[in-house]
Amino acid sequence: MLTAIVGINWGDEGKGRMVDLLSSKYDIIVRYQGGNNAGHTVVNERGKFILNLLPSGILREGTVNVMGNGMVIDIEHLAGEIERLREKEIEVSPENLKISEKAIICLPYHKEQDILEEERLADKKFGSTRRGIAPVYADKYAKKGIRIGDLLDYNTLEEKLKGIIDWKNLTIEKGYGANPIKLEETLEWLKKYGEIVKPYITDVSKYLDEATKQGKNIMFEAQLGALRDIDFGIYPYTSSSQTISAYATCGAGIPGKKLDNVVGIMKAYSSCVGEGPFTAEMFGEEAERLRETGGEYGAATGRPRRVGPFDVPASKYGIRVQGADEIALTKLDVLSYMDKIPVCVEYEVDGKRTTDFPTGDALNRAKPIIEYLPGFKKDISQARTLEDLPKEARAYIKFIEEKTGAPIRYISVSPEREGYIEVKK
Repeated sequence: MLTAIVGINWGDEGKGRMVDLLSSKYDIIVRYQGGNNAGHTVVNERGKFILNLLPSGILREGTVNVMGNGMVIDIEHLAGEIERLREKEIEVSPENLKISEKAIICLPYHKEQDILEEERLADKKFGSTRRGIAPVYADKYAKKGIRIGDLLDYNTLEEKLKGIIDWKNLTIEKGYGANPIKLEETLEWLKKYGEIVKPYITDVSKYLDEATKQGKNIMFEAQLGALRDIDFGIYPYTSSSQTISAYATCGAGIPGKKLDNVVGIMKAYSSCVGEGPFTAEMFGEEAERLRETGGEYGAATGRPRRVGPFDVPASKYGIRVQGADEIALTKLDVLSYMDKIPVCVEYEVDGKRTTDFPTGDALNRAKPIIEYLPGFKKDISQARTLEDLPKEARAYIKFIEEKTGAPIRYISVSPEREGYIEVKK
């Protein structure tokens, strides 16, 4: 079984929580894109964990975790993440962590360039996490990247790095007027953290191909959501990678394989970190109450997330481009304080109502059409079946299913691993 766990909306839907939950059924968990520009928060019997780079399956004993070729990896950040897990007695070893030799390294100068560009843009900034993601992906496609596999030979690494730094300084030094990148310092950084990463470097493509032939169950873990995809998201306010399920096997290293199942994750309301259009956004006290109740602060950056009601047009679009077979609805419990629950059921664009999700300038002109459903005003954290939920909560779930056209299989009612309902179809 090859299954992708993907975000339906802007990211931060709770993918890490669902990967941690469902990983008991899988042998291998693969992160296939992105870097440390977003975080997956997992709460289980061992505590609360925020993972930026490592697959969320690393927290479950018996799984093998893979970082695929589609990723961009800050090896300093990865070294710190590994150390923090070991401090909590979580095993991280070459037996349960394998890193593709084809993944690209996110270097200190990528982060510097990211910061310089955001500051140059000022009030027109994209809302970058300033962790170097756009510059490192740009270098990958300009064929100016350093791969994880380059750490295996420092002699050729230095030669490759020198040419890249000469080129990069045309931007850093002569473009932005910043201090030039120094070869010696960059090489020292690569060697220091490269020694920590080296034991995990693997021919991931071969490993995963053999695993599929052996009938292993593999889960592909996405970062961010459909609306942050470089092609299908709210461009240019997107990430720099492909967050959709169709890229899963490619970014993992087995492009010839096909997915058997796609689980789309979406919240019972909307949240968004960063800049760009967010049609159903709430403001003022209403937004602050939802943000605080849901703990809506970025796992990677700590930035307050923008929040709003569940967005039908955005979710229908995300479900379609992700090819989601079933849905996990997270954070339903957060809505328990509301007397009435708002839902954005349509957009109004240039005087016309639509459930289609527009792109380009039309999205900037979209206005939300809001309907209200009765609140359920009850603690649902102990519910383990649909029948345990108040009738108003069940009606809300059914409403979302009908409006989006996708079956809801899992419902999260508390942050803990066991705090969910599985709907038997």
